[in-house]
Amino acid sequence: MNDSASPMVLRRRLRTELRTARLKSNLTQEQVAKANEWSLSKVNRIEQAKSSISANDLKALLRLYGITDKEQVDELLALARASRQTPWWRRRYGDVAPELLLELIDYESAAASISQFETIFVPGILQTEEYASAVLKVFYDENSSAERLAELRTARRDLLTGADAPQFSFVLDESVIHRVVGSPAIMSGQLMHLVEVVALRNVTIRIGPFAAGLHPGIKGTFEIVEFADTPDETVVFLESPRGDLIIDDPEDAKSYLEAFARITEKSLSPSDSVGRLRDAIGEMA
Repeated sequence: MNDSASPMVLRRRLRTELRTARLKSNLTQEQVAKANEWSLSKVNRIEQAKSSISANDLKALLRLYGITDKEQVDELLALARASRQTPWWRRRYGDVAPELLLELIDYESAAASISQFETIFVPGILQTEEYASAVLKVFYDENSSAERLAELRTARRDLLTGADAPQFSFVLDESVIHRVVGSPAIMSGQLMHLVEVVALRNVTIRIGPFAAGLHPGIKGTFEIVEFADTPDETVVFLESPRGDLIIDDPEDAKSYLEAFARITEKSLSPSDSVGRLRDAIGEMA
């Protein structure tokens, strides 16, 4: 991912301005919806940055909020226009990538921190191209979708090193680093990549050892995305053979944050985890 602000980041900036303006005007979302003859869900989606806003709708809001300064209006209109641009992951891979994956990448592009627990595979954003191809071929056989989705997975790695890169915390069940994906050579390359990635100041990788026994993560993998501007809008991504799911309920998100904390407590330290990765590399030789 490039370093320029993603449309999701811009939408979040705009919604902050609009929410602040609404509160200064002492208006509720219900009153705004009634004044503009909109549905309440439309106002809510705009203020949660879940949808972009047209120039005409933005002008209507600004009039309602008493914002008439031309310079300020022009700045907000420009922000709205930029937020409607299609990001590269949707433009290049929208025809092959599942919608929920694209939505997850939208959220990741605006994240302050990302915490992920995995039980089967190395997380997609940490996968090498060879490893990603081997995984996706299991689900998509040999068709072109597998190749392009592998490209998307490796392209996502730019988020690790961007100018405003989130803080990443990964916990991998020990089975992940012993399961041979593709071939011993591919697996060895993948494990060496993990050792290299932990050198980044914003990335932590821990291994959940077999000796840890049962813990909350045994129920399945999950990813938690948190935002600096609104800590109460944490989202959780669940991936399973029966279908993916994005959860944005605050109480559900809190339970996953607590589960991740308990899993982390049972995991090896970052330095011991690197040692365990190196041991696994030796086993692949």
